[in-house]
Amino acid sequence: MTSQSSSTERSSDEPTARAHLPEELRSLANQIRLCAMTMTHHAQLGHTGGDLSAADILAVLYGAPILQHRAEEAQWPQRDRFILSKGHCAAALYSVLALRGFLPFAELRTFMDPLSRLNGHPDRNKLPGVEANTGPLGHGLPIAVGCALAARMRGESWKTFVLTGDGELQEGSNWEAAMSAQHYEIDSLTVIVDRNGLQQGDFTEKTIRMNPLAAKWSAFGFAVEEVDGHNIATLLDVFRRLPFQPGKPSCIICHTIKGKGVSFAENEPAWHHGVPTAEQLRQASAELGVELIW
Repeated sequence: MTSQSSSTERSSDEPTARAHLPEELRSLANQIRLCAMTMTHHAQLGHTGGDLSAADILAVLYGAPILQHRAEEAQWPQRDRFILSKGHCAAALYSVLALRGFLPFAELRTFMDPLSRLNGHPDRNKLPGVEANTGPLGHGLPIAVGCALAARMRGESWKTFVLTGDGELQEGSNWEAAMSAQHYEIDSLTVIVDRNGLQQGDFTEKTIRMNPLAAKWSAFGFAVEEVDGHNIATLLDVFRRLPFQPGKPSCIICHTIKGKGVSFAENEPAWHHGVPTAEQLRQASAELGVELIW
């Protein structure tokens, strides 16, 4: 961030200090997509489809920026906390962190290499900008509730955001955490659901039905909005209106497409774990309008 405030202060105008236009954020999202695909191609492992569905959300959070953060001071005490609960989509998180200056861009080339800091799931002990070790699903929201409660207990104003998958919501720990969040009226907490409708192996509604999902979150005491998770202008608007209701945690259900932006991966269950070939990577580069990274 360019703010000159001290390490313990938050500037009231800091979130808009590097505001981007929607077309610039769309470009950032596609850079995240191609970076993530290049990384999974390099490692021959990963979760490409979910990386691509979450890219627009990450671009707006970090690029607008919605999150108050300082790449050069990753542990700035007054930063907003972001937790990637769907930790298997680490390649997308690493990509946006590198593109925003948290780590050297060239380090993306080491994804899943022996002794690399870029594990298949994010590790806060290794990498700046990672708030929690995630991977086992259903853990991110409970951690986020704890973060938000800690802010209240300390009298701090920073906010907590957690990005979950939709299949992940089949884990009961999420709903225990949701009950706690509404009980304590934590309106500094925002749950973002990447509702791409797919999970490992099949469509979510064929695995365990979750609809009506918005009604479930409302019943658990959240103020809920459903949006197009690939519409940059809509995402900017909904994030800037948080919290939706004083005294209630917020939930944004982002309707997305798994594999978004790459024709052969879109809405295909196989691309939960799909890894692009060199030819597919070149095709993705052309479709996304982003030059190959390496």
